[in-house]
Amino acid sequence: MVLRQELLVGFFLLSFCLPGSCNLVLDVQHKFKGREKTPNELRSHDVRRHGRLLSIVDLELGGNGHPAETGIGLGTPPNDYYVQVDTGSDVLWVNCMGCSNCPEKSDIGVELRLFDPKGSSTAKFITCDQSSCSAMYGGGTIRDCKPDMLCKYTIIYGDGSATSGDFVKDYIHLQQAVGNHQTTVTNGSIEFGCAAKQSGELGTSSEALDGIIGFGQANSSIISQLAASGKVKKIFAHCLDSVSGGGIFAIGDVVEPTVKTTPVIPHQVHYNVVLNGVKVGETTLDLPVGLFETEYRREAIIDSGTTLAYLPGHIYHPLMQKILGAQPGLKLHTVDHQFTCFKYDENVDDGFPLVTLLFVESLILIVYPHEYLFQIRDDMWCVGWQNSGTQSRDGREVTLLGDLVLQNKFIYYNLENQTIGWIEYNCTSGIKLREEKSGKIYTVGAHRLSSAASIIEIGRLLPLLLAFTLFFIQ
Repeated sequence: MVLRQELLVGFFLLSFCLPGSCNLVLDVQHKFKGREKTPNELRSHDVRRHGRLLSIVDLELGGNGHPAETGIGLGTPPNDYYVQVDTGSDVLWVNCMGCSNCPEKSDIGVELRLFDPKGSSTAKFITCDQSSCSAMYGGGTIRDCKPDMLCKYTIIYGDGSATSGDFVKDYIHLQQAVGNHQTTVTNGSIEFGCAAKQSGELGTSSEALDGIIGFGQANSSIISQLAASGKVKKIFAHCLDSVSGGGIFAIGDVVEPTVKTTPVIPHQVHYNVVLNGVKVGETTLDLPVGLFETEYRREAIIDSGTTLAYLPGHIYHPLMQKILGAQPGLKLHTVDHQFTCFKYDENVDDGFPLVTLLFVESLILIVYPHEYLFQIRDDMWCVGWQNSGTQSRDGREVTLLGDLVLQNKFIYYNLENQTIGWIEYNCTSGIKLREEKSGKIYTVGAHRLSSAASIIEIGRLLPLLLAFTLFFIQ
């Protein structure tokens, strides 16, 4: 198995409904699916991401966020854009016409496009004296606001990258679910950032896309805007399949599968939960006394935009010792200066132990050997667990759980009651969501959306076949 990276959505078309509830579907792709990547490429991707992720992000007038991946369709007439989906980012922004230092090409094969507000008959810039501008920043007073001054944003990431521009309101288009595996096109309006300037990595062609869409908890995020308008519940979920690249991304009241949950740590930039312990096989790791005495030391970040999984040294070292101790005869090699690799020609699930992460409220997350080990050739395997202290620029030790441990699991974010949960699941099968007004339950399946726009391979991007469903409520 070759590790995958991030979600890429095609034709992200968002909608508001007329009185009465409706259900919406989004086709998405998985970035780099089908393309083998070296260990160094996997790590380099995470280095770029974590420079943004592991930092405080400053919005000029308040709020915070950081990036991940998706794609969208905007304007009238609509044009398609490819953007990053990020569970830790709060703002949807796209590169706009006249942007300074915006990338002109991408090394992942997508055709980049600049959004042109003048080319859309429904685009309107938001001014700082409008209530919607204030709402984007928590409802506070906007400093030095004058009549007709545009509502601006600036996001500065930890790696020095930055994006800035103005907020725009325009139509965004989506597939509306009207029954089991049935959709029709609809559209509506939403506020997003129109980027006028990029710097750092955001201005390079490396993995470049048209922008970023945030699913964080701030008022400026897509899910917060929709929830504030009464159109959706503040609940979403995703499920990524490691074999076919299929899966589901949904917003709404999921009734099947049911999941056990753990509380989200309040007042955090990211989706943080409390880690209580770690087991390797049947052995609970003997961690230092006092390690889990404070919530701060126990925080684990859940991040679907990260490829690997990062652990503090006091967890990483005993964990690696137990895993590799299961096969004492292995000849270990270091690949790309950081990955522990070895030759092994048998079934890794039979030869290596399960890793179980233990969370508050008795929630567990089981990681199988075929998930935490990845192949770089037929008989060569590398360990995906990483020491966060040696990998981060500032030496900060964090627990960061990415695709490595999230694949093949249905991950459920319920921001209405501040919980996250998960369950092992066949991510290519359907899920069931309840329509709030009528109480009807619809099945959403990644491969059977009869009206959804087809997903076309673009360059090295292969179909993810995710269904992104929004259940609007009144």
